[in-house]
Amino acid sequence: MSSEAEGRFHILDVSSLTSVHRPMTRRAMLRTDDGVRIEAVYEPSRASVTDTAVVLAHGFTGSADRPAVRRAARVLAERGAAVVTFSFRGHGRSGGRSTVGDREVLDLSAAVRWARELGHARVATLGFSMGGSVVLRQAALEHGAAGRADAVAAVSAPARWYYRGTAPMRRVHWVVTRPAGRLVGRYGFGTRIDSRAWDPVPLSPVEAVPLIAPTPLLIVHGDRDAYFPLDHPRMLAAAGDAELWLERGMGHAENAADEELLARLGDWLTRA
Repeated sequence: MSSEAEGRFHILDVSSLTSVHRPMTRRAMLRTDDGVRIEAVYEPSRASVTDTAVVLAHGFTGSADRPAVRRAARVLAERGAAVVTFSFRGHGRSGGRSTVGDREVLDLSAAVRWARELGHARVATLGFSMGGSVVLRQAALEHGAAGRADAVAAVSAPARWYYRGTAPMRRVHWVVTRPAGRLVGRYGFGTRIDSRAWDPVPLSPVEAVPLIAPTPLLIVHGDRDAYFPLDHPRMLAAAGDAELWLERGMGHAENAADEELLARLGDWLTRA
């Protein structure tokens, strides 16, 4: 999977946008710097108590319209944050092919900048699983004021690449690396995956963490995560200035995040 220079983007097809204060969900297509069209959805805060927008990055095989993503957006909006959800490249209605965490930093930067275009002075990022690795890397690599997050939370994120220590991750690697697996990804999960290997290998999440400070950083992980055991969040938290929440009884990513956890995340992201 290509790891070309990670740059800027421009916005495309935003004719549905109106005032940021109007309580209306909006959809737009964004275009990343490498020319990929990304679908995005904006939901204003239901509580109208802060000017924070949270950009939510889903996990592998997710999309902006998946029930778990929509549930998370609803809870965050109820806690006082506007919410931008989007589909990573190769997912949902977005174009391109998934690079499983590499070029996806451009997709996230596009969504962060769109949130600022909508009038939000403060933008936080929240990522789950693959999306968690992306928010960490984007915070480390994005140096522009408009694209950089003001707070970052990574849930169920891996610390290092190529991890195959659990059965679910061995299945993920089969889907990503084998032609038959990519067919399953496309027709079974609606995810189009790039067949090219990373060249060069991108900065890993644990290497990204020390570069994020002084931006507030939260690492969240369930003690029943079947994909990544607890050495992953502990490694991430130890790599830099990060707060660590180990959630008792929680599984993996957005599907396992209950409303109580989402509410706490919303409070942290709006106050950090």
